Amino acid sequence: MERPLIAGWQCAVCGATTDITEPFTWRCPNAGPAGHEGDHAPQLVQSISPLRSNGDPNPFLGFRAYLAVDSFMAAHGLTDAARIAVISELDAAVAAVAGTGFVTTPFERADALSTELGFDLDGGVWIKDETANVAGSHKARHLFGILVHLRAAEQLGLAPWATVSDRPPLAIASCGNAALAAATLAAAVQWPIHVFVPVAANPAVIAMLHGLRATVVECPRSASDPPGDPCVHRFREAVAGGAIPFSVQGTENAWCLDGGRTIGWEMARHMEELVEGPPFDRLFVQVGGGALASSLSAGFRMSGITPRLHTVQTEACAPLARAWRDKEMRAWEHVGTSAADGILDDETYDWLGVFDVVRRSGGRMIVAPEEAILRANELARTTGIPVSTTGSAGLAALLTPAGTPTPGERVGIVFSGVERF
Repeated sequence: MERPLIAGWQCAVCGATTDITEPFTWRCPNAGPAGHEGDHAPQLVQSISPLRSNGDPNPFLGFRAYLAVDSFMAAHGLTDAARIAVISELDAAVAAVAGTGFVTTPFERADALSTELGFDLDGGVWIKDETANVAGSHKARHLFGILVHLRAAEQLGLAPWATVSDRPPLAIASCGNAALAAATLAAAVQWPIHVFVPVAANPAVIAMLHGLRATVVECPRSASDPPGDPCVHRFREAVAGGAIPFSVQGTENAWCLDGGRTIGWEMARHMEELVEGPPFDRLFVQVGGGALASSLSAGFRMSGITPRLHTVQTEACAPLARAWRDKEMRAWEHVGTSAADGILDDETYDWLGVFDVVRRSGGRMIVAPEEAILRANELARTTGIPVSTTGSAGLAALLTPAGTPTPGERVGIVFSGVERF
């Protein structure tokens, strides 16, 4: 397979560049104090070549030539076999803890659901099912790319710590799928991790995190805090103190966007190779922090397939849609409640990347009412996929005036986040 040249990172805002050989390049070098990350948006500088898989069911191996982390390892002299070994050994360690390693996840037309929603035989809804992925969602894809980078840096002697026992802790702000994914990967390599959670975090999730040997840090809101999520504030303080940002927010760790692209690559190749007729017309993606929409769309763009991206948020918290209108991102002042609680991020951290894709594709920002969120999950469960309400929120857009489908169009939706409780 021809290797697409990955030169490194370039900030879409200030233009600062970072070479692919540099380790631990989490943020734009010109980024200001944490909390002003929206002013910078590191993006991969990568040549375009035909998107192909080598056939390995593990997307990190099947699409390895397109991954920035593979170029990082190659630039430091690791042989092809050595690079495969880094990924394979980590994947085996993850499988020992999670019960599964990384594999290509199902992506099929939901026939009965398509009929229920009024599509004809030429159109329909294709669902990418991430519920059986590592830790039950797409989040582990983002984090595995970071983990490969860390392990490769250790192997190459680039890490500032001398021994495994000297490793600084990983850190993440989450109380849901991202936290469970992060703790699962950390447990696989026995890396200490601090998970910053809100006071109202689900006790069952907290118990699972403790079971994975994570250090759970409860973060009450403080009157002295600036606007935004107190868990993110405490996370940033930990990173400033030396912790590694093991985050699914591209503004906190741009390397998370690398592995997230594998979802788009899988979807695009499936449509090209296994589905007759035209590609997608629209892609509906639920948005919390924004990394899924940003990186999935980047994966699609490399294939030459450019469906219109429609982002989906709830009425309880829709900072992305407001930023689209007001041209600036600011924290949602009074976060409401929703059954799709996993996308109630105070801010859409990767908003600049999402904006770029929506503009390029001619997409829309959709805010779904709670009744549509709930109805979408009812419909989603008729497919037999055990998806959570958060995980099926993208489907809710089709139940709104802004997202109402036409019979012959083809739409793609990601179901991510297994219903656990």
